[in-house]
Amino acid sequence: MMQQYLRIKAEHPDILVFYRMGDFYELFYDDARRAAEILDITLTARGQSAGESIPMAGVPVHAVENYLARLVRRGESVAICEQIGDPATSKGPVERQVTRVVTPGTLTDDALLEDRRSNLLAAISQAGERYGVAALELSSGRFTTQEVEDADGLLAEIERLGPAEILYDEDQPLPETLLEKKGVTRRPPWHFEEDSCRRLLTRQFGTRDLTGFGCEELGLAVRAAGALLQYVTDTQRSALPHVTALGVERRDEGIIIDAASRRNLEIETNLGGGTDNTLTSVLDTTRTAMGSRLLRRWLHRPLRDQARLQARHDALESLLEQRRYDTVRDILHATGDAERILARVALRSARPRDLEALRHALERLPRLQEALTGVSSELLYGLMEALAPHPDTVDLLTRAMVENPPVLTRDGGMIAAGYDSELDELRALSNNANQFLVDLEAQEREATGIGTLKVSYNRVHGYYIEVTRANAEAIPERYTRRQTLKGTERYITPELKEFEEKVLSARERALAREKALYDDLLELLGESLTGLQTAADALAELDALACLAERADTLDYSRPQLSQEPGLTIEHGRHPVVEQVLDTAFVPNDVHFSDDRRMLVITGPNMGGKSTYMRQVALITLLAHVGSFVPARSAMLGPVDRIFTRIGASDDLASGRSTFMVEMTETANILNNATPQSLVLLDEIGRGTSTFDGLSLAWAAAECLAERLGAFTLFATHYFEMTTLAEQQAVVRNIHLDAVEHGERIVFLHTVKDGPANQSYGLQVAALAGVPRAVIDAARGKLEELERETRRRGDPADQLQLFPATPEPGPAETRLQELEPDDITPRQALDLLYELKRLVDTGQKR
Repeated sequence: MMQQYLRIKAEHPDILVFYRMGDFYELFYDDARRAAEILDITLTARGQSAGESIPMAGVPVHAVENYLARLVRRGESVAICEQIGDPATSKGPVERQVTRVVTPGTLTDDALLEDRRSNLLAAISQAGERYGVAALELSSGRFTTQEVEDADGLLAEIERLGPAEILYDEDQPLPETLLEKKGVTRRPPWHFEEDSCRRLLTRQFGTRDLTGFGCEELGLAVRAAGALLQYVTDTQRSALPHVTALGVERRDEGIIIDAASRRNLEIETNLGGGTDNTLTSVLDTTRTAMGSRLLRRWLHRPLRDQARLQARHDALESLLEQRRYDTVRDILHATGDAERILARVALRSARPRDLEALRHALERLPRLQEALTGVSSELLYGLMEALAPHPDTVDLLTRAMVENPPVLTRDGGMIAAGYDSELDELRALSNNANQFLVDLEAQEREATGIGTLKVSYNRVHGYYIEVTRANAEAIPERYTRRQTLKGTERYITPELKEFEEKVLSARERALAREKALYDDLLELLGESLTGLQTAADALAELDALACLAERADTLDYSRPQLSQEPGLTIEHGRHPVVEQVLDTAFVPNDVHFSDDRRMLVITGPNMGGKSTYMRQVALITLLAHVGSFVPARSAMLGPVDRIFTRIGASDDLASGRSTFMVEMTETANILNNATPQSLVLLDEIGRGTSTFDGLSLAWAAAECLAERLGAFTLFATHYFEMTTLAEQQAVVRNIHLDAVEHGERIVFLHTVKDGPANQSYGLQVAALAGVPRAVIDAARGKLEELERETRRRGDPADQLQLFPATPEPGPAETRLQELEPDDITPRQALDLLYELKRLVDTGQKR
C-alpha cells in the first residue's frame, strides 16, 4: 500500500495527496503533518518505515468538501486519489490514481466557491519589461488575455482581476509584491514556449490560427494563455468543452486604474480589508449570483467606448419605464447559477440538483422575453433574442429528473420513473422485495409457531430471519445460522438466499443503470452547451442591468451625459457610499472642469469633507463609465482615460517603505502617466516630510499637473501657500470646504465654495478628537506666540521665499564670464587661477 502511495506522491511532490482508503482520505508523512496543522485534525501514526512510525491523518469522504474549502482558502492545492479498481477482483492493494487536482484557481464545485465572486486562475509571461497576462474562470469558461507595458501595469491588472492563483515561469521571477500573494505557483519554462502554446490553443478552439481572436501577433499573451490552458488540462484530467473562445482585453478600451487608486476608491474591498461600506455593497442588489459577478466585473473595468455606455444607459431608461425592472427582478428571483452549472455539465461533474436548478432557470426564459416585449433599447432587444427558450432541453430534464432529486448520484434516486423501461423493471423487482418480506415473515411465523420472528435486511449481512434465544428449540433444520447476537440468533433459508441474490442483483443493476443514464443525460446537455451558455450570459447581463435600474430609482440617481469635449461638470453630486451610512442628510456639491479650468486647489479643515468630495467625483465618473446612472442632479463628462488617487497615509513596512516613500512612489506614478484626459485626486502631498520640503514638492507637483500634463486635478492641501498657484496658472482655481466656529467649537458645513479657506481650524478639530484641554490651551498659546513673532518680523526679507530669486554673480564668477580660454597662455592661466582663488577668499571673508 505504501509503495503505491509513494509512487503517486512522487508525481505530485509539492501538493497534498488525499489517498482514498475506504470511507476516508488519508494523508501521510509531511502531508499529514501539514494538513493536521491547517485543518486542526488528529495526527496519528501507523506501521513502520525505516524503523519509525509513519505519520498519518485523515478526513471522512462524506465531509471532504468542507476540508478542501479550508485548504484552498489557505492557498493549498490537493490531488484527489481515488480507488479505480474492483476490490473483489484485485490482488493486493486496489488500483488507485489521481482523478483530479483541486487548486485555488481551478475550483468549480459550489461548496468551494463564493457565489458572488469570480474565482480566477491567472498566468503571467514576461519578456524584458513587458508582460502577458491570461485569466480563466473555469467555473464559467470565461477566458481572456492581454499584454501590459511594465510592472506597474501588471500590478494594476492583477489588482483588478484578483486571481485566486497565479502561474508564472520559474525562470522569470515575478515582482516581489506578487510573490508574497497566496496561491502563487511556479511552472516549468517549457510550458510558456510560444509554438506549443499556439498549438494547445488552436486545438482547444478548433481553429487554424488565433487571428479570429485578435491575438495572433501578441506573443506574450499567447504564451500566458497557453501555459494556463496546459495547467488546467493537467489538473482537471478531462476535456474543457465550455472553454470555446479567447477574449483579448486591451488596456486602452477601459479607464485605467492603478492598484493603489483601486484600493483607495474602495470599489469592492474597504481599506480595512472588509466588504462593508464599499461601492459594491451599495450597488449590488442583483437577484442571481452570475449577475452579481458580472456587475463586479463592470465596476472593476469602466469603459471608454461611449457607444457601449450609451447603450447601457438607454437600457436602464427602458427598464425604468413603468418600473419594468420590477417584473424582470421578480422573474429572476431564486434563479440558479446557470453559468456555473453549465461549466459543471461540460466537465461532467454536475450533480442532480444542478440539473433541477438549470431546468428552473430555462423555464423562466419565455416569461423574461414577454417582460421585455416592446423595449426601445437595442441592448435589451439583443438580450431578448439571446433568451430564446430551449423547450427540448426543458422537456428532456422534466422527463429525466425527479422533483427534488438527491444531492449526490452515488445512491441513485435521481432518474424519474417512465424515463427508461429497463430501469423501471429493475426498480419494480427491487421495490417488490418489501411485500415479499412481509409475506415471508407471516408464513414463517405460522410454520414455526414463533410469534416474535422477524425478517429483516441490512447492508452488511443482507437478508436474515431473526429469532430470540428463548425460541431456539423451535428452529427448523432448514434454517442456517448467519449471525449470533446477544439474546438473538439470525438465520438464512434457501428460499431467502435465492431471493436475496435476485433482489440485490436487481438493486446493483438498477443503480448502475441509473448512473449510466445520468452520464448520458450530461452528454446530451453538452451537445446544446453553446446555446445554453448564450442564454446564461444574457440572464447575467439582464440581472445586472435590472439591478442598476432599481438602484437608480431607489437612490435617486440620474442619467449622465457623455461628451467628446474635454471637461467634467457635476451638479449636486453625492458620495454613493457615505450618503447611505449618514444619519443626517448628505450635503451635495458641484464640480466643474473645462479646458481652461483643469485644477481645483481645495483647502479647508480636517473633517470638513475634502476626501469625501474628491472621492465622490471619482466614483461618479467611474459609475458613468460602467453604464450606471449617477448620484447627482446632473453630470456631463468628457473623455476620461485614467483615474489616479493619492489619498490617505499608509506605509509598506514589509517592503521597507515609509509612509512618505509610499506617498512619493504613488505621486511619481501619477506624474509619469497622467494625460490631459486623466482625472487625478491628490490629498496632502508633502505632509510626510519637513514643511519646506513638503511645500516645495507639493508646489512642483501641482505646477507639473496644471502646466505640463494638463490633467483634471483635485488637489487638497493644508499648505495655504498653495492657494497662490491660482495667481500664476490660468487653469488653476481655489475652492474650499466651509466651516463656522460656535464658541470654541467648530461646525462643518461640508459645502464647497469658491476661493481659499481663511483658516485651518486645526485646534478645534483636535479638541473634537479628544485631545486634553491642557494640551489644546498650550497649543493655542504657542500659536498666538508664533503669530506675534510673524507680525513683529514683518520685513518681507525675513519671510520664507518658496522659490527665491537667482542671486547676483560674485567677483570670481564675473571674472570667469569675461574670460576667453582660447586667448590665454599657460602662464596666464596659472596667474588667473591665483587671482580667482584670491577673489573667492575675499568674498568668503565678507
